[in-house]
Amino acid sequence: MGQAMMADRSLRLTEIAAKMRGSSTASYKRIQRFLQQVDPRAMLWRLFCEQAEYVMGDPTEIERLQARKTKYVGTLKDGKTKGFWMLLLATPCRGRAIPCGLLTYSSRTIGAGLSSRNLNHVRAFAERKDLLGERPLVLDREFSYLKLLLHRVEEGVNFVIRLNQGSHPPKFWDADGKEVVLSLSPGEKVIHLAVWYKGKVCVNLIGVWKKGLAEPLWMMTDLEPERAWQMYLSRMKIEQTFRVLKGRLGMTRPMNKQQENMEKMMALLLLVYAIALLVGENLRDRLYGLPTHPQERVDLVPHKTGQKWCRYSGLFIFLKQKWRLPTREWRTIINCALQSFATIVHPTVPTHV
Repeated sequence: MGQAMMADRSLRLTEIAAKMRGSSTASYKRIQRFLQQVDPRAMLWRLFCEQAEYVMGDPTEIERLQARKTKYVGTLKDGKTKGFWMLLLATPCRGRAIPCGLLTYSSRTIGAGLSSRNLNHVRAFAERKDLLGERPLVLDREFSYLKLLLHRVEEGVNFVIRLNQGSHPPKFWDADGKEVVLSLSPGEKVIHLAVWYKGKVCVNLIGVWKKGLAEPLWMMTDLEPERAWQMYLSRMKIEQTFRVLKGRLGMTRPMNKQQENMEKMMALLLLVYAIALLVGENLRDRLYGLPTHPQERVDLVPHKTGQKWCRYSGLFIFLKQKWRLPTREWRTIINCALQSFATIVHPTVPTHV
């Protein structure tokens, strides 16, 4: 089924079945039986990397323009376009993001459940509290609100959150009760330690205005600011994941009528993406050489090195570039990717002797 999803770049069951071996009718029934017996959402959580230093989270909009009668489809941020949101959790891997969990919601499901966007966010983290542990949560500006911060502090979870500098920017006060002014110039970096967010949560602030950007980036965290800044830069990799899923793997084409089945197909696509990512990274090492950083090295030893390793992602090479390798080398790449996948799914359990 995964190969068919990669070949068709679609989440529509009839189109996936047409790419599978055997008759499309029989394949369609196999997919339906699989979704009834297996929940890929639970399988996706097995991709949570125990060695990860932090966990990234980000929501994305998925349009469903013609789905006026689908119960889980509401309106997006503009108030007009039909669609829903998917909150994705991921852990870093070789400068990329390996998905490990998802949650979907919309204006319609929020209204039907007497809920809110913020409550969905809190629920997504609370349900996996034991799995996430004390790892910092690295989040974008959609999560820059007091209720989430209070939950993180109460549960003892570190956080790195970009500030929402919209029409009503957040306010901070220092220990003397004086308001902290968030201002800096292009090319400048500013740090404020131990300031109070809305007078209730003590945080550290770091603001960076890189040249070429229209506005500065401000982060609040309970970690050392420079470390938090580096974590946030890595969080941007999850946005690349969304671009690949939408642009190359058909995530924007869910056709399920039921939200549960839609989430199962989304989770299955994310599992396929994770495997393809690992295969692509090993393919990149084989074709273009090992990375320069020792922590990014893998078992394969390529026969050449070059700048193309940095220029292309492994998934882009795997999906878009034309390449040819001997069968023996290709099997080695696949086996190495499967070993990496197995290490994530079945991590080594530390023992004390």
